[in-house]
Amino acid sequence: MPELGLADTNGILKQPWIRPVRTSAGLGWEQVYVSAQAESPYRATFEAARTHQLILHLDGPVDVRRGQHTLGAARKVPRGGMFLHPAGRDLSVELGGHLKTIHVYLDDRAVQDAEETDGAELAEELGRTDPLVEQLVLSLDCAVRAWEPTALTYVDQLSAVLGAHLRRHHSTRATTNSAPRSQGLTKRQMATIRELMDARMAEAIPLADLAATVTLSVSQFIRQFKATTGETPHHYLMGLRVEHASRLLRTTSTPIAQVAVSCGFSHQEHLTRVLKARLNKTPAALRREH
Repeated sequence: MPELGLADTNGILKQPWIRPVRTSAGLGWEQVYVSAQAESPYRATFEAARTHQLILHLDGPVDVRRGQHTLGAARKVPRGGMFLHPAGRDLSVELGGHLKTIHVYLDDRAVQDAEETDGAELAEELGRTDPLVEQLVLSLDCAVRAWEPTALTYVDQLSAVLGAHLRRHHSTRATTNSAPRSQGLTKRQMATIRELMDARMAEAIPLADLAATVTLSVSQFIRQFKATTGETPHHYLMGLRVEHASRLLRTTSTPIAQVAVSCGFSHQEHLTRVLKARLNKTPAALRREH
């Protein structure tokens, strides 16, 4: 599928009062578009977008008014406050001061759950704080700042967790506070997933591809995978890459840079960073164990 981009947003980011700093454009993210910027005061109306819009305020407080064609009362939004606008609705908004923000535009597939018969409808929110939402948005922005192509599984995972959290805690109808219980994956399913991970270790593997091998939605797959392994798919896959790279470094004379790429790391420095974090060893130290 094509990546989510500026054309999938409601147009705020195209306005002259927006000064972009960085975006996820060109990174191949299919379910989420992220943009960090500085915004100047404005008042405007925007047509509905097909994506859900989430804005995290990085400073403040600042006065904001919102509505659909008619603006409501001003609300003072603090630093860390969020602005949530569902897909498919026009938006009128007035920003009363200068502001730094991170915008996240989320595809509805990341919000809906295949196990629920009724589709979730996100609420319109302004000024509410949610520490988990803030952490997830900042993590997505961090992924833009220090992008590694092999981190695509991680970005998919962040998007799915953010979508599930919005569905459970920021929708128009009451939901349970906990995720549905999961029985986990069968041994055959785990073998199928492991086979795909091994075969495509050098690639950035989208979570949708892993979920499709066992005929699950992404949200179902993440829950059942963690119930089975105790790890997220990204963490598990990174562990396989570390194991494979360590084995090659100990048993072959393959150049370290080549080992890194063949095991799914973006470059030698990426491999070195992960090995230090996970094993407290460098590739050269593992090579000396040859």
